[in-house]
Amino acid sequence: MTQPSFVPIVEADQVRPTYRLHVPSIWTQSRPSELRGTTPPTGRLFGTAGPDQGFALKLARRFEDRLVLRPGETPEDAGAGATAVAMRRSARFGRAPVIHDLAFAYTLWGFFEGAPDDLVDARVPLFGSAAHHYQARRVIAGAVVESVLGLTPEQVAERLADWRSMLVVPAGH
Repeated sequence: MTQPSFVPIVEADQVRPTYRLHVPSIWTQSRPSELRGTTPPTGRLFGTAGPDQGFALKLARRFEDRLVLRPGETPEDAGAGATAVAMRRSARFGRAPVIHDLAFAYTLWGFFEGAPDDLVDARVPLFGSAAHHYQARRVIAGAVVESVLGLTPEQVAERLADWRSMLVVPAGH
C-alpha cells in the first residue's frame, strides 16, 4: 500500500527503486572441470556414480558384530572396502545401496565364518587402512569381476571356494 506524502516515514521503510540486472553473456564449457559429452568419464579411480550411495555406510554398521577379522584388521577398514563394492554393485543397477549389496561385498571378500584361508590371506593387505585411503577402496571395488556383480549373496557364498574366478587381486597385494 502506498504511503501518503504528508505522513513521516523513516528512510529504511521507504520504497526502494528496483535494480536492473545485466543480461548474462552466453554460457560455454570453458572451465577445466566441466564435463563434456553425455556420459560421465570412466577410467582408473573414477568409481561409479549412483543415487544415495552414502547410505551404504550406515548399512555397513549392521554387519560389524558378524565380521570375522584377523589381528590387525578393523571393522572400519572392512566396512570401507565393502561399502565401495556395495556402491559399485548398486550403481550398476541404477539404485541406492540396500542391505543385500553389503552382504554381497562382505561375503565375496570372506568376512563371514567359513571363508577360505587363501582368500583371507589375499584380503588382509588390500583392506589395511582402506578407511583412510580412497585409492585402496577403488582397488578393492575394481577387483570384483563385472559379471559377478549380478550374483546374489547366496550365489557368491556357494561359489566362494572358487573365489579367484570372482576377484582379480592386483599383483603385489
